[in-house]
Amino acid sequence: GTGNMKFAMNGALTIGTLDGANVEIREAVGPENIFIFGLTVQEVAETLARGHRPGAIYDAHEDVRAVVDAIAHGVFHPEHPHAFEGLMRHLLADGEKYVHLADFHPYVAAQKEAEALYLDRPEWTKRAILNAARMGRFSSDETIRDYARDIWGVPVRR
Repeated sequence: GTGNMKFAMNGALTIGTLDGANVEIREAVGPENIFIFGLTVQEVAETLARGHRPGAIYDAHEDVRAVVDAIAHGVFHPEHPHAFEGLMRHLLADGEKYVHLADFHPYVAAQKEAEALYLDRPEWTKRAILNAARMGRFSSDETIRDYARDIWGVPVRR
């Protein structure tokens, strides 16, 4: 889960759900410099407790159906049209624990927001630079210094 931190340290503007490393990234870079979408961890748990049925989302939304069907019918890998059968079984299985299809529309909205910002090159550049600058606390130097001081009890110099 820290690959996205490495991207952010290099100026990437993350699109992601508010869990794992994205929580720390958002705290470091500010909510205006990350595109958060979808259900929270608590909302995922509640959705699963109610009995998540991704097939109902698939049936109810033409755009979701179009994307899932494109994957299922080999549009993205015509040489091996069945390559994604396992993924399809997973996406549409009752109780699918990551609730991917429930996050589909919020993801599309976040992607559109990112696209609009990308077209504003000066603002995109500003935010990318801020991301790189604000992620310094996650550098290996900082991490080793923190471990030495807080875990190993070794005196550190700044």
